[in-house]
Amino acid sequence: MKPILQQRLAWAITGSGHYLRECLELIEPLENVDLFLSKAAAEIIKQYGYEHHVARVYQDKTASSVPVEFFYQGNYHTVVVAPATSNTVAKMVYGISDTLVTNVFAQAGKCRVPTIVFACDTAPEIESEAPHENMVKVYPRAIDLENMEKLKTFEQTTVAADILQLNAAIQARLAWLRASSF
Repeated sequence: MKPILQQRLAWAITGSGHYLRECLELIEPLENVDLFLSKAAAEIIKQYGYEHHVARVYQDKTASSVPVEFFYQGNYHTVVVAPATSNTVAKMVYGISDTLVTNVFAQAGKCRVPTIVFACDTAPEIESEAPHENMVKVYPRAIDLENMEKLKTFEQTTVAADILQLNAAIQARLAWLRASSF
């Protein structure tokens, strides 16, 4: 295991436009971040016209999700999955690891790396940004809300219900890491 000061934050993005801009804004000031993009995330970032300026970007281009090997090398102190689609949350809840993002989540759990998840579907009714900055109403299904609740029971997993909770969870984790490194 690498010392905390040499570890990085792994941030995984799924194919959701909901809160994508806000998540990218949270990433921007952070240091030592590796970005893991699902195939859909790589598409949606372009579709929404966003760019990312992170040192390392890993995309879902291999069948075995090769970049997850970094977890076994102790490269990461924290994983953030944000925004997380209802599809990704369902896969995480039921242990399906068939994308780079779901593999990152699974390997983080197996390596006991704390994870923060911001699920898109957190309330019965949500206003969401669509491409070209149009706002639309979204009504998550009961199963989507149930899966988010199930995810809250996972060990070393924090589930944020909104962007403010996501930011607070990240800042609390980083503060804990700084305090622990002395």
